[in-house]
Amino acid sequence: MDPSEGETVARRADVRIALWALAFRLFSAGLAFLVNIAFPDYQDQRFTMWGSPSPFWDAFVRFDSGWYNGIARSGYAYVPGGRSNIAYFPVYPLLMRLVGRLFGRSAGSFYLAGIVVSWAAFIVAALVLYRLARLDVPARRAERAVLLLTIFPFAFFFGVVYSESVFLLATLLAFYLFRTRRWILGGLSGAVATATRVNGVMMLPALAWVAWRRAGADRTDRATAAFGLVLAASGVATYSAFVFHLTNVAGGSHNPFEWAATIERWGYFPGGAPWTSLAHLAGRLLTHPYAYLTGEPMARYDVLNGVPALVVAMSVPFVWRRLGAAYGLFMLANLCLPLSSGQFEGLGRYCAVMFPFFIWLASIRSRGAVTAIVVAFAMFYTLCLALFTNVYPLF
Repeated sequence: MDPSEGETVARRADVRIALWALAFRLFSAGLAFLVNIAFPDYQDQRFTMWGSPSPFWDAFVRFDSGWYNGIARSGYAYVPGGRSNIAYFPVYPLLMRLVGRLFGRSAGSFYLAGIVVSWAAFIVAALVLYRLARLDVPARRAERAVLLLTIFPFAFFFGVVYSESVFLLATLLAFYLFRTRRWILGGLSGAVATATRVNGVMMLPALAWVAWRRAGADRTDRATAAFGLVLAASGVATYSAFVFHLTNVAGGSHNPFEWAATIERWGYFPGGAPWTSLAHLAGRLLTHPYAYLTGEPMARYDVLNGVPALVVAMSVPFVWRRLGAAYGLFMLANLCLPLSSGQFEGLGRYCAVMFPFFIWLASIRSRGAVTAIVVAFAMFYTLCLALFTNVYPLF
């Protein structure tokens, strides 16, 4: 193929993917609006986007959205020995603050900024995922990977006021740039990821593997790759330094990792055996599924969160074999951390950023299997979006 022709094909793919990502975000927003006017909310979360109820806009601002808005509007506040907003890493709320200034000082200006940031980050992330997948699979399957990620049951988090889209974009950029040996830019992208979500640091072993395998024999190249890794870790290091300063000023613990202690006060205690909770869930579903689902109030939400984690965990050996050790390490590390707490809460959205899983699914050759996956994803996407929109405990 002529180089200019190849560039034209690539540009057309980019336009197609960007339009698809935007169209699906618009479709999801419309669907959430219909859900909001058709069904009553499960509970009152005590905040709205504009200060008064709005069936359309309030669907974007649920649960943790209020914490991000508080940081964007008023900054961080340390509460010694209690729950405080330092559990939420800074990149996303800082972006909300920067963009929010463009929308004035109304009640919903920072929420609106969060929507803009999430949507823009998701569209760019879809483009980067396509380029990253093209390193391993043909163009058509790379586009399929974007489709599968977009309609994953918990992918609605990419369109609401949550940090998932920004984290996904930074993570994809870090891996793409490392795999193409642009170590400094990859390290800076990794720094953004590790300053966006607590589990961002879990990508470092995988990035180290990429650097080890792809850095040339030249000493300078290896040193630059190592510096890129240090840069990637600097995001969480910088935030920890800020937390140390904040707790010092507030007369608290003088602990740079106070953000981790704050997370524990929400009931997350990592460090246990990561397979225990999934084994327990599988056992309940295999032995007494009906009694389990109907007899325990949180069972249905645990299943919706836990089953995707179980499926993703089972796919790790196949991802490792098909796409390499780096992607397998990335998935293992990012699964083990939340699973080690014994909690199912949030597992669905943690799995939504497991991009190697979607590239592997896209490489499946059976058209019937792919069709079945798309149908199942779309059905559960609709269900999970409806539950989230109506303030059920799925977050």
